Amino acid sequence: MTDHDFSETNGRGLKRHSMFDTRTAAVAAAQTRRTRTSTSRAMALTPALVATGKTVRVVAKTLTFALLSTASSALTSGGAAQPSTTSPATRLTLQGTPGVVVSGLHVPWSVVIAGNEALVSQRDTAEILAFRPGEPPRLVGKVPDVTARLDGGLLGLAVLDEGGDTWVYAHHSTASANRIVRMPYTAGALGEVEVVLEGIPGGRGHNGGRIAFGPDGMLYAATGEAQDPDLSQDPESLGGKILRMTPDGDVPDDNPIAGSLVYSLGHRNPQGLTWDDYGQLWATDFGDDAWDELNRVEPGGNYGWPIVEGRGGKPDYVDPVVQWGTQEMGPSGLVYVDGTFFLAGLTGERLWSVTFDIAGYPVTVAHYIGKYGRIRHVLAGVDGDLWFVTNNTDGRGDTPSENDDRILSVPLAPTDAP
Repeated sequence: MTDHDFSETNGRGLKRHSMFDTRTAAVAAAQTRRTRTSTSRAMALTPALVATGKTVRVVAKTLTFALLSTASSALTSGGAAQPSTTSPATRLTLQGTPGVVVSGLHVPWSVVIAGNEALVSQRDTAEILAFRPGEPPRLVGKVPDVTARLDGGLLGLAVLDEGGDTWVYAHHSTASANRIVRMPYTAGALGEVEVVLEGIPGGRGHNGGRIAFGPDGMLYAATGEAQDPDLSQDPESLGGKILRMTPDGDVPDDNPIAGSLVYSLGHRNPQGLTWDDYGQLWATDFGDDAWDELNRVEPGGNYGWPIVEGRGGKPDYVDPVVQWGTQEMGPSGLVYVDGTFFLAGLTGERLWSVTFDIAGYPVTVAHYIGKYGRIRHVLAGVDGDLWFVTNNTDGRGDTPSENDDRILSVPLAPTDAP
């Protein structure tokens, strides 16, 4: 059973057809069958981006890098896009064979950086582990009241350094719903739990789960529609949304809907969040049976689910920047590093990179197809390399190897954009 197969058990296996240029998807699929690394050009479905190499540090310890400019992409009835007229930027390529940072993990879901160490959430055991490169992981705490059911459990983590104190935030499932909590992290141990937000719809599937602090100091949470698609379009529901809140869980005064935590709506099962140097938010979203998405998230934007899956070309909904067939992707974690997006692919069992060519069109490359199994998360590691996290013990993929699950590290090197 795959991630997308399970999503159809809600009795609403909605089949939709996008106006996306299907020749592009067909070429990409053929290339991934022919070679272990494929390159395809996807249509620019929202403004095209060009990036520079300036490094910044976000409160959540996610390394992000600068976007130089955007250019409008006027979509025509034939599905083409106006290319960017800006010059290409440096992009990153993966160098060499990935090395193992940590092995023997059990359903790792999120990895975040706290100082010079990494923290890992284990979905089914509700444990949070900590490690430094070259050292074995150690248990620093267990989050109480976690209910692990299929894709629910202990999900995303985020870290906040505030006034000399370090807080670890966790998004997790309970017996009745999902919630976000935080715990002080002192002397290598987690303290008492404080509830930040509760009442997020949850269940056996479509829990979303990623959380991260943005460059504005606000906490963002990606929530799924818990197999009730109508929640995504309900502005009163916390399900199928990207939420924005203060570190204490309050509604910021400048949220797009007054008095509401909702930052954007119309999402199905978003699991990846990252930012560029201008504070622009990006997110991944699991599709149903047609298209998985990389979205440029605008305040108050409606991303269409369940009315639209993938690019619908409807003025009321925001189209994705890039979309993939669901068997190629199954997107979870997302990071933006020095002009390149990296996306973790679960169903497709590969790591994806997305850059933009000289004309402003996105270029997608698949890495490690089937080599490491399901990939849950990707991030900038403590050692400056790119880290990615396997998820072969979650019961969805093939039989795990004796070393699964693992965090792997691969160096990055700049190269000229195409």
